[in-house]
Amino acid sequence: MGLIAVSQNRRMTDYLESLRRAGGDPVEVGGDETPAAIVARAGGILLTGGGDVDPALYGEAPHPSYDAAEPGRDAFEIALARAAIEADVPLLAICRGMQVVNVAGGGTLVQDIPSEIAGALTHSIPEPRFAIAHEVWVTKGSRLWTIMADRLDGESLQVNSRHHQAVRRAADGFEVTATAPDGVIEAMERPASRFCLAVQWHPENFWRTGEFRPLFEHFVRAVRGE
Repeated sequence: MGLIAVSQNRRMTDYLESLRRAGGDPVEVGGDETPAAIVARAGGILLTGGGDVDPALYGEAPHPSYDAAEPGRDAFEIALARAAIEADVPLLAICRGMQVVNVAGGGTLVQDIPSEIAGALTHSIPEPRFAIAHEVWVTKGSRLWTIMADRLDGESLQVNSRHHQAVRRAADGFEVTATAPDGVIEAMERPASRFCLAVQWHPENFWRTGEFRPLFEHFVRAVRGE
């Protein structure tokens, strides 16, 4: 099965084009279909960016900066992430998607980086969407390291950034594989899965220039069983 189910958000074009450029066959999915049905017919799942995950789902009261996602999206995507991991369907999660995967696995989030992390870098540069915000340091030997080896400068990647939340405590079974210089977690992966990788930046915004095309190409190959 080569079909890649992409969770819907308000700006789908870059996600879909990134997958197509990598040879993938994406289709948008939403809450009108059950996660079990989606996982049964799809070869891969991509979780996209968007609003904040409800902090009640990881046992916290909302920070004043809380900006809720579309109604029903949290429940649908958390269930979809859990179903994908249980079925060992390749999963790529981006920005909010990384936070969804973490909460789905029992992890927690930093609700507001500027007010909770002293000396934090600027992690929210909305426009242009491909503007470089900071570097991330990638763990040598990780899946992300292997995928992006030809694009690394030593141990670092230059990334864009458009988030005010981040992973605080990684879910069980996940390894943190990239951080920003201020310590904010920027990537994690699940070694026990065929392919389960999450990044906090927005690689899909670079589909025209290809800086992160290897990430999508490796995901597509995993979807195909290669």
